[in-house]
Amino acid sequence: MPSPDLKNYLAYLLASANRTMSMGLVKAIAKEKMTEQHWRILQVLSDENGRVMGELAEQVLMNHPALTKNIDKLVNSGLVMRKTSMEDNRKVLVFISDKGLATVKRLTAQVDAHHQSIDKLLGHRKTAQLKKLLDDFVRDSAMHN
Repeated sequence: MPSPDLKNYLAYLLASANRTMSMGLVKAIAKEKMTEQHWRILQVLSDENGRVMGELAEQVLMNHPALTKNIDKLVNSGLVMRKTSMEDNRKVLVFISDKGLATVKRLTAQVDAHHQSIDKLLGHRKTAQLKKLLDDFVRDSAMHN
């Protein structure tokens, strides 16, 4: 059990909440043998627009080396593919494959079920408030950094 003093820190509470959510998410998608990072990548790419690595890294909250490692795994699994940009052959875009689309559809159903269980636990009003508070915090923090 953490020190009572630790619970006074927002950083600790956010890390603890993130750990709890991540563990639940891992369980929710375990049968697909995917990680939370894989789900985030596939979810972003599911609009079929393709992304350059820098943009994708920012959207899925990963650094470049970790993203590259995860993209390599997803390419090897046939879930995503890399293509050279038509406008600039120095840029490589990452696209989701048909297999990736089918996988993300299954993953999203499992993730949604997990989120519904959180909604049921907290209640819809508190869940909506928490999402808004966290979104405001992230947005406002980005403006001041």
